[in-house]
Amino acid sequence: MEQLLTALRAVAEVTRLRLLVLCAHCDLTVSELTQILGQSQPRVSRHLRLLCEAGLLDRRREGSWAYFRLAQRGSGAELARTLVDEVPSDDSTLSLDLERLEAIVHERARRAAEYFRRNAAKWNEIRSLYIDEREVEKALLARVSEGRARDVIDIGTGTGRMIEVLGPRVEHAVGVDLSQDMLMVARANLDRARLRNCLVRQGDMYQLPVPSASFDAAVIHQVLHFAESPGVVIGEAARVLRPGGKLIVADFESHDLEFLRDQHLHRWLGFRNDDMRAWCESVGLEPEDPVYLPGDPLNVVIWCAARKAGAARPLAN
Repeated sequence: MEQLLTALRAVAEVTRLRLLVLCAHCDLTVSELTQILGQSQPRVSRHLRLLCEAGLLDRRREGSWAYFRLAQRGSGAELARTLVDEVPSDDSTLSLDLERLEAIVHERARRAAEYFRRNAAKWNEIRSLYIDEREVEKALLARVSEGRARDVIDIGTGTGRMIEVLGPRVEHAVGVDLSQDMLMVARANLDRARLRNCLVRQGDMYQLPVPSASFDAAVIHQVLHFAESPGVVIGEAARVLRPGGKLIVADFESHDLEFLRDQHLHRWLGFRNDDMRAWCESVGLEPEDPVYLPGDPLNVVIWCAARKAGAARPLAN
C-alpha cells in the first residue's frame, strides 16, 4: 500500500503528469523535455527523479545522455500505463505538449535520414549480394511466431528494423546496440511506427544490459559476422533466454568474398553449420535444423536453438 501511495503522490502534480504522458510516447532526454515544457532543466530533472524513484519512469544512460521512458517492468509499470490512459486526450496543455513532441520527433527523423544517407551506399552494396531482405524478415518472423514469444530482444539492433517488424506481434521488444548513431536511427524509426511496446538501449552484445532469463526469444540478425568471438555472443544470448526460449540467428553461410573483410570489416566470412551447432550446444542450447535462403552469390542461413530447462551456461569460445 505504501508503494502505491508513493507512486500516486509522485504523479499528483501537473508537470509530473505531463512528463509521464510524454515519456509514454518515446524515449526522451532532459533537454528535450525541457524544450517541450518550457521549464528550467533543474526543475525538470527534479520531477524526473521523483517519478523514477516512484517506479513510474525508467532512466537509462547512453554516454553523456540519459533517456527517460515510461516504466516497462516492476510494480509501477502497470500503474503508469493506467494513469496515462486516463489523461483526457483533448486536454489543451497536453495537446500543446504533443505538438512540441512531434517537432522533436521530426528533427530526430531528419538527423537519422542524414546519417542513413551518408552510409546507404555501404549498406546497399552488401544487400545486393544476397536474397531480398524482406524474405529474410519473413522467415525470421515465422520462427519467432512459432514459439509464441511475448518478450523479444534484438542483439545488435542497428536501425531497429527487426524490432519494428516484430513489435506489432509481441508484447515487448528491446533492441540493443553499442553505436549511438545507430540508436539515433532506430529511435527515429520506432517514433515513426508508433510502437510504444518497443525500446532501444545502448549495450554491448558481450554484456547485455538486461537480467538473465528475461526473454522468450533472442534475435541476432546479420551481426554475428562482425563479432570477434561469436560463441561468446551466443552464450550471452543464452543467458537472457527463459527455459524453452529460442535463439534465432540470421547470417551468411560460409563464403570466400574477401572484400567484405577488407572493405566492410566483416570478421567472419559467414559460418559453417557445424560451428554454429557446437557454439549453441556448448551453452545449453538445443539446435534445430537450419533454414537456407539461397542468394547470389551469398546464401543466408537461419539457425535456431532452444534453451533447455535447467541447462548450465558455460562460456563458448
